[in-house]
Amino acid sequence: MKNKITSFWIITLILAAAKLTVHLLTYSMYELHRDEMLYFAMGDHLSFGYASTPPFVGFLAFIAKSVFGYSEFGIKLLPALAGVASVVLMALMVREMGGKNMALIIAGTGFIAAAAFLRTNSMFQPVSFDQLFWLLSAYLALRLVNTGNLKLWFWIGAVFGLAFLNKYSIVFFAFALVAAILISKHRKLIFTRQFVIGMFIGFLVILPNVVWQYTHNWPVVHHMAELQRTQLVHVNITGFLIEQLMNCSFSTFIWLVGLVALLFFRAEKQYRFLALAFLLTIFVIVLGHGKAYYTLGAYTMMLAAGGYTMEKYFRKKWAVLNYLTIAIAIVGSIWVLPMELPVASFNKVAKLCDPETGKFPQRWEDGEIHPIPQDYADMTGWKELTEITAKAYNSLDEIQKKTCMIYAENYGLAGAVNFYGHSLGLPKPFSMSDSYLLWAPDSATNGPFIYINNEVGDIDKLFNTFPEVGRVNNPYFRENGVRVFLCTDPKENWKQFYSQKIKEMKSIYN
Repeated sequence: MKNKITSFWIITLILAAAKLTVHLLTYSMYELHRDEMLYFAMGDHLSFGYASTPPFVGFLAFIAKSVFGYSEFGIKLLPALAGVASVVLMALMVREMGGKNMALIIAGTGFIAAAAFLRTNSMFQPVSFDQLFWLLSAYLALRLVNTGNLKLWFWIGAVFGLAFLNKYSIVFFAFALVAAILISKHRKLIFTRQFVIGMFIGFLVILPNVVWQYTHNWPVVHHMAELQRTQLVHVNITGFLIEQLMNCSFSTFIWLVGLVALLFFRAEKQYRFLALAFLLTIFVIVLGHGKAYYTLGAYTMMLAAGGYTMEKYFRKKWAVLNYLTIAIAIVGSIWVLPMELPVASFNKVAKLCDPETGKFPQRWEDGEIHPIPQDYADMTGWKELTEITAKAYNSLDEIQKKTCMIYAENYGLAGAVNFYGHSLGLPKPFSMSDSYLLWAPDSATNGPFIYINNEVGDIDKLFNTFPEVGRVNNPYFRENGVRVFLCTDPKENWKQFYSQKIKEMKSIYN
């Protein structure tokens, strides 16, 4: 027995190391994603909330910056470690169900090879940590069901709370998990004092963010309304369900086996609540018109269940299916790798995504077909933009530099100048987009104003001179053609215009 336990954890260590290695070898191939740079900037503005996200990611950004400074490695390490932690938690779930080495290998390989998790664990975004929290709460619930230790509700409540501080979508899974237990044979675990205390603990954890939301006029409501108007309107049920089958790509067979076994096999009735929680999560997110990737956190527990059930039921002559599944997951993952990790040139990716000749046509959140994945279009062009901005800034004398303001039209442009401009000596940019609006100065200087946008906007009415210093020329950049203007000699109405504009924009948070 001791040798089996030892080999189990050796395999876990190997899988975890493989997961980490994949991400460490590919983290610097492209530039940072626009969202990563926004979240990194939050580390300079610690708060109990932000315009579009809860506070947890800002705290992580603060840690990354404190330890590594302005480092792509430091930013990328955190989601990679979240992936490693997920491997360990899956091993714990497999063991809790009674699975052994083969179950672990199937589940772990399926997770590492799954396209969606390759992408999410490569980027510093709340989604990586969201998936980890979902998996942790599922593991704790499994322990609760197996042991009957009601004090585990305290930990589950705390995890729900932390997950809420990371991404509000935990509400979907928390509801689904509790409802699944309620309609299963384990419902008596709900009607306990410990459950109430656990949920109260969770409420105490989220309370600072709730108070912040209240005092800032519920930014999450404004953000969700904007998301619904610009992105979720393009979501349709058919496409959503098709993407559920594609989320784990060549590992799909694993979680499907786990789902079917837990739902219909009498011997797995003990764990049926996990399958019910999975289905309820899908159902709730469909009702809310959520994006397909919102469900990703529920798949890791199903992969663990799939590994466990495949080892248990695919035996003797059927055991070949276990090895075949592992091989398909690995080979298939290598085949689609350029679509999930930055391992190929943009030209090669564009050929793969060509809607007429390529294998992987790309539909973005706007509902249209584009030449490369949307995430990749947000991972290039930033350095070129920052260099043009630095050119404008360095054309000023030392006195002008002290009063120079840099404005970017959206948070992606601002994030790029903030991150890549640090090594070039650029001052902090500001914007009226997302959380940058909360941090923007309430008044303007009379000094030079570097304006970053794809159009002139109002600057011709506010400045006497505003030459274009340059524009980005990168066909794969989502912001391709964005221009940098150096505005000087402000008109009399400049400062008044700015003060009124920023006051009007910030009023939504008052």
